[in-house]
Amino acid sequence: MRITRRLEFDAGHRIPNHIGQCRHLHGHRYAIEISLEGEIISAPEDAANGMVLDFGEIKRIAWEKVLSLWDHAFIVWRQDARVVDFLASLPDHKTVILDAVPTAENLAAEAFNILDAAYRDVWGNVLRLERVRLFETPNCWADATRSGR
Repeated sequence: MRITRRLEFDAGHRIPNHIGQCRHLHGHRYAIEISLEGEIISAPEDAANGMVLDFGEIKRIAWEKVLSLWDHAFIVWRQDARVVDFLASLPDHKTVILDAVPTAENLAAEAFNILDAAYRDVWGNVLRLERVRLFETPNCWADATRSGR
């Protein structure tokens, strides 16, 4: 059975070498969908009876490992030195520095890598993260999948 939880967060970024508007500092209302596969729990005395995993647990882990860091942050590529330096000059600014350009594709892959380990650490081989879909806009998204990361 595959289950999916959708969450939203706000963050800024820029694509420094982009030929269009995305080379400028800007932000998005991102949405992330986290899809897990596992067996439906069949244990009458268990609160999760009939579920693969409580959707609240999917949210808790995603928030703890990714969204609490990315929400209302500026996500910047380590090699975008002028922006990294500028953000460092702002007291208490929430900045996330990545080793890759913060495109939807790279953010989806980064979230997949973090969450794959997080769900595996908590649930062992019972659950498998199968897909992270990251929406940059309502019409544009990237999928990081187990088979095609």
